[in-house]
Amino acid sequence: MVALRSLAVAAWIGGGEAQTTMARVAPRNFEVASIRPNQAGGDSRGITTLPGGLFKATNVSLRLLISRAYGLPEAQIEGGPGWLDSETYDINAKADTPLEMTRQEARPSLQALLAERFRLRMHHESKQGAIYSLVVAKGGAKFKEHAGEGRSAISSSTGSGKAAIEGRKTTMVRLVEYLSAQAGRLVVDNTGLHGEYDFRVEWTTDEARDAPGPSIFTALQEQLGLKLDATKGPIDFIVIDQAEKASAN
Repeated sequence: MVALRSLAVAAWIGGGEAQTTMARVAPRNFEVASIRPNQAGGDSRGITTLPGGLFKATNVSLRLLISRAYGLPEAQIEGGPGWLDSETYDINAKADTPLEMTRQEARPSLQALLAERFRLRMHHESKQGAIYSLVVAKGGAKFKEHAGEGRSAISSSTGSGKAAIEGRKTTMVRLVEYLSAQAGRLVVDNTGLHGEYDFRVEWTTDEARDAPGPSIFTALQEQLGLKLDATKGPIDFIVIDQAEKASAN
């Protein structure tokens, strides 16, 4: 069984109802950005977006920033300097938009920021490897499609030997991104479910082996009616060619 990774990530919130009447054009750069080495330390870290094109990251490593910028799990980032995980940063940035950027909309600006301030240079490589295929289990899905309007949100949390993923008006594509981060292995969506859903799944982490509660595999099947099948397939890796520490400003 793959060791699960404890990860607490702030929800990336999608556009709300009020935003749907405005043209959505993803900015290519942040207008302004402040990057400072994190001084607080601790395990808490997060990335979020806010109305007005605001982007905020707290106590995040360069590996996590690359993961968010390119939409790949941290386990699929190779190479780079020794401080890739140990050095963490606080970032406050603003893009030229009145809207609250979705996860996808923030990526071009974040990619440009990493290239400029961290001097990040990288390339992609495809390799065959072990993956998980997320499918609907026998008996069908045990969650329902979201009804009505509202914001799209998904978050993960850990604590006291428990971990959870909760989604509201969320797609299966978003769910597999979070499952990939938790399992440390690429998860591919083969559910055939293309809507937006509300769900919550909770399990016992590997760090609490003696505590009562299901594994993530059992929890997905019992609580959501989904199954993770181990298989092999092509995996996209980012290989870091160059990276420098960002100077404080």
